[in-house]
Amino acid sequence: MGSVFAGHLARAGEDVSLIARGARARYLNEQGITVTGLADFNVDWRVITEPRDIQQADVLIVAVKTYDTASALESVRHLEVPVVLSLQNGVPKDIQLADAFGYQNTLGAAAFTGAEMTAEGPVHLTVNQGLYVGELPEGTSKRVQRLVEVLVAAGIAAEVSPHIQTTEWSKFAAWVGWMALSVLTRLATYQFLSDPDSAVVCSRLIRETGSLAVKQGIALEDTPPILVETICRVSDEEAVEKIREMGARMEAQAPNHRMSTLQDLERGGRLEVEETLGYVVAKATEEDITVPTVETCYRLINGINRSL
Repeated sequence: MGSVFAGHLARAGEDVSLIARGARARYLNEQGITVTGLADFNVDWRVITEPRDIQQADVLIVAVKTYDTASALESVRHLEVPVVLSLQNGVPKDIQLADAFGYQNTLGAAAFTGAEMTAEGPVHLTVNQGLYVGELPEGTSKRVQRLVEVLVAAGIAAEVSPHIQTTEWSKFAAWVGWMALSVLTRLATYQFLSDPDSAVVCSRLIRETGSLAVKQGIALEDTPPILVETICRVSDEEAVEKIREMGARMEAQAPNHRMSTLQDLERGGRLEVEETLGYVVAKATEEDITVPTVETCYRLINGINRSL
């Protein structure tokens, strides 16, 4: 995701500093940022390997895996930056950013964007549904509108969300269902959404996570094609049908889309489970509600994660 956003912004002429590490940094410095799929371009761009080389920025976008958040934020905590946001999965990210840079500097964001790192190095963009940005806990501002304008001009679908917590939790509820099924079935996204049995499990995961949002006073919404509010409101049978319809649309529009967690699993990499499914289980305990399907998937995927 860092390559997708940095590449688009750099190609549009924005002054971008992309922080990368290890083999990925070496590849980008030698080959530049290459994006294929829904976009197709290469930008010759040198990356930053030492965060201390940057002292200030207008906007900081965090795109590391959730389990790397603490170390990544510690490395850039020195930055003078008035606006920070995260493209990460999950919902604790806003609190982590606010702790590091101040609540007044933190924006909420929900990325409906999908990409896959190919073995050769280029990033294959499969979904450019939109990045939703808003003030926390709700509202908009000139800085939000300006950021969205810059992203759209660079070719990244983006929208202002006046109720970003609703958007974040709605996306998260869907992501929990999709992430768990992608790991446990190892299928492309449209396949597990379309299957009648896995769609039942997906529905339960979404509805349980949605109930946690509602218990905290956070409304849900439909952000097509992900109809989370509807799935959480209608009968079990109708919810499953909505998910299978979503699978049919994914097959037509993004048949090659695979969840980033499935990509991590196939590479033998660490999975984003504790900060996502684990967060739902822990928060549900605090709120005194049950999330049996989420907890079952959490424990299964945690077992897989420990074996990697």
